[in-house]
Amino acid sequence: MTPPVPTAAPLLAPGRERALLWLLALTQFTIIVDFMVMMPMGPQIMQAFTVGPAAFAAAVSAYSWCAGISGLLAATYIDRFDRRRLLLVVYALFALSNLICALATNYHALLLSRAFAGLTGGVLGSLVLAIIGDVIPPQRRGAAMGVVMTSFSLAAVAGVPLGVVLGAHFGWSSPFFELVVLSVAIWVGAWKVIPSLTAHIRVPAVPLSRTLPDLWSLMREPAHLRGFALTALVMGAHMLIVPFISPNFVGNLGVQPESISLIYMAGGAAMFFTSRAVGRMADRFGKREVFRIAALCSLLPALFMTHLPQLPLWGLILFFPFFIVSGNARMIPVQALLTTVPEPHRRGAFMSVNSAVQQIATGTGAWIGGLMLTISPSGHISGYGTNGWVCCACIVLAMWWVGKVQSYGESPASAQPVRAA
Repeated sequence: MTPPVPTAAPLLAPGRERALLWLLALTQFTIIVDFMVMMPMGPQIMQAFTVGPAAFAAAVSAYSWCAGISGLLAATYIDRFDRRRLLLVVYALFALSNLICALATNYHALLLSRAFAGLTGGVLGSLVLAIIGDVIPPQRRGAAMGVVMTSFSLAAVAGVPLGVVLGAHFGWSSPFFELVVLSVAIWVGAWKVIPSLTAHIRVPAVPLSRTLPDLWSLMREPAHLRGFALTALVMGAHMLIVPFISPNFVGNLGVQPESISLIYMAGGAAMFFTSRAVGRMADRFGKREVFRIAALCSLLPALFMTHLPQLPLWGLILFFPFFIVSGNARMIPVQALLTTVPEPHRRGAFMSVNSAVQQIATGTGAWIGGLMLTISPSGHISGYGTNGWVCCACIVLAMWWVGKVQSYGESPASAQPVRAA
């Protein structure tokens, strides 16, 4: 049977394009909250399942590592299907994984449910970025990425604090029930808003026998490897610090657990009002240049976060937005730049592998960061300052490395693409 000829990527009306971007942001929001909400609820989960910190860390890392594996596997099939249909199927499985997690009655069920959530979340992250690359022209992709990246701020200002409050009053499983309900509503919106996207499908279709060789070819291409290395540097550096912020606040600075949500809300609110501006600046002044500026500005907040003196709660609330905004500002131009690296018909596969690299770097960064710390029985953390210095070293390396990441069709000596990505 002859494969259908793909249609061109649809040109959406401005209103529908905005609706699509905010829908993708909400999809990312649920993925981020699903991962992040586990960390501040660590004490409750450890008590509920009678496990120690190592077992809890394994449950957190299981999500990232499985998301990395699924992102890598997705590269073998993600460009063979209509983006809309694939997103609807995988997002339904994501909602199911959260339901299984909420109903878990023992540690092994919790561990398996987190692995299942990671398997679906890894594919969804790739799909979101691939859809942006398909629908949004390169010259507006930074602004579009800024809209979608507000999902991080929404997660910090609303999702995680609400999850912590629900967990404190109704038990650790209540945030995951909340995610199930929200995911169902977003699924309905996706079904109505996202158009059929088939322009990326190659005709004739690539034979299945060529899938693994093509994946290997994509992974070993020098331009792609440089992009993957940039992702690993940026995400690994970020996760050396982020998972241990709450334990540091509570164990070292004496912040009450219920006050953590106020600190995260302040950071999330600041991200919400800055993410789109960073995206627009990346489009106007260049993605590499904006990344370098943001990375430079993030060094002092990262060091201060890991060397915090005893501060009152209001001082932490005032400082935390600087750390969150500068870290988020690094990621927006990087993500926008990476969507321009592959050829259009390989964008989904490339973003799947990149998502795998991102998730593996996330889990590995958190794991290495944990190995560098020691925690006393009273909860006091030692060694956090070393994490900050290593993070800054990785950021400085990324500032140099980003100059080696080229868009598709861009000559090494030119900063201007000669062929649209």
